[in-house]
Amino acid sequence: MKKEYVLFDLDGTLTDPKEGITKSVRHALKAFGIEVESLDQLCCFIGPPLKDSFMEYYDFSEADAQKAVGIFREYFSVKGIFENKVYEGTAEVLKALCESGKKLYVASSKPEVFVRKILKHFELDSYFEFMGGADFEEVRVKKADVIRYVFDTCGICDLPGTVMIGDRKHDVLGAKECGIDSVGVLYGYGSRQELSEAGADFLAESIFDLQNLF
Repeated sequence: MKKEYVLFDLDGTLTDPKEGITKSVRHALKAFGIEVESLDQLCCFIGPPLKDSFMEYYDFSEADAQKAVGIFREYFSVKGIFENKVYEGTAEVLKALCESGKKLYVASSKPEVFVRKILKHFELDSYFEFMGGADFEEVRVKKADVIRYVFDTCGICDLPGTVMIGDRKHDVLGAKECGIDSVGVLYGYGSRQELSEAGADFLAESIFDLQNLF
C-alpha cells in the first residue's frame, strides 16, 4: 500500500486505555445513581464520542449525557488519563514508518489536550507531525470532523495518498466520509465483523501487520 500520510486513532490503536476510560465512565454513572459491577461492561465506551455512548448505552438525554461527560472528565483529567498502557511494538512500528518516509498524524475523538498529554507521557509524540483531537465544546468530535481538522491544519490534500488507522467502525466511517482508505486493527476494541461491515479497506491482526502493509 503506497501511502505518504498516515493518520492514527489513539484509544485502542496506539494505547490500551481500558482501565482509565472505564473507571471514568463508572465515576460518571455513579453520579446518576447507576452502579456497574464489572468494568468490562463499559468497554463499549472506548472509541466513540462519549456523549453519544451515554445516550446509546444508558438512554441518557442529550443534556444528561453532556453532564455525564463533564463528570467523566473530573476523574479522567486527574487520574484516568494515565491509567493507560502502550501496545507492545507501537514505538518500533512508528519509528520504522517514519524512517521509511511516512508522515504520521493522530486523529482522535478524545479532546486534543488529553491526546497530547498521553502521547508526551509515553514518549510517542516525537513520531507525529501533528496530534489532532476533539475540542471541549463538542463541536469537533465526530471522526470525520477530526480528520478534516487535521487535513486543514496540516495542508493535506492528497486523498489517495492518505489512510486512516483505527479499531472501531467510527474510524472507518469517518475515513469514508473524508474520501480516504482505512485500516481496521483487530487488536483493539472493534471486532472483525464491526470493521468489515463498516467497510475497512484493510485489516491488521497486530500492530506489526501495520508495518507490513506499508
